[in-house]
Amino acid sequence: MRRTTVPAVASGVLMLIAGATAAFAQETTRTVAGGGIAVPGWAGKADGAGKVADAKLVKEGNALHVTTGPAIAYWNPANKASGNYTVKATFTESKYMNLNDHPHPYGIMIAGNDLGTDQMSYLYCAAYGNGTAIVRGFGPAPFQLNGRRGEANEAIHKAAGKDQPVTQEIAVSVKGDKVECAVNGTVIGSYNKADVVGAGKLKSTDGVYGVRFGHNTEGTVTGLTMTKQ
Repeated sequence: MRRTTVPAVASGVLMLIAGATAAFAQETTRTVAGGGIAVPGWAGKADGAGKVADAKLVKEGNALHVTTGPAIAYWNPANKASGNYTVKATFTESKYMNLNDHPHPYGIMIAGNDLGTDQMSYLYCAAYGNGTAIVRGFGPAPFQLNGRRGEANEAIHKAAGKDQPVTQEIAVSVKGDKVECAVNGTVIGSYNKADVVGAGKLKSTDGVYGVRFGHNTEGTVTGLTMTKQ
């Protein structure tokens, strides 16, 4: 019989990887007490089997305060953009990772169509407090524009540590045949409109805009505005 041995070092590495994977997979989505939407005119939809009632959107002065639960998108149907435009806002995570043990993203969504249904489509650019960002879409199946885990960029602010504050200004622009995402004034991704609009992707780059937060995340949004180009 032929015996196969695994060196102790390799075995240890495999155990560490398996342990890390298991820990990541076991992360549970919280249910936020007093959840729901308390901002007049706003709506939302959580990912998958998540419920809007398991996350919370409230207004605090001029800020939207979001606490999740499930990953979720929020929007006001009256907020629409078409043609060439830029949607931007400032996102503040006052206590980085206070509801989780690894970074989760938050950012701008644009091009919302059929929102609240199983056929909804939109595109979002979201930053993490560790210096990375993701650009993704739903159409209605999800699709990636900069990789499964996103990309790092020096323009994206990093929190000093867990429970420390971090702020990002995020903007998504439609300009001619391009869709761009900028964080803190630097374009971190530029994509051909033809690569984001079509079968299985966006219906159009025209549509409703709003915000999106990953699961188990808390932050505020200020200065949500749309300007025509």
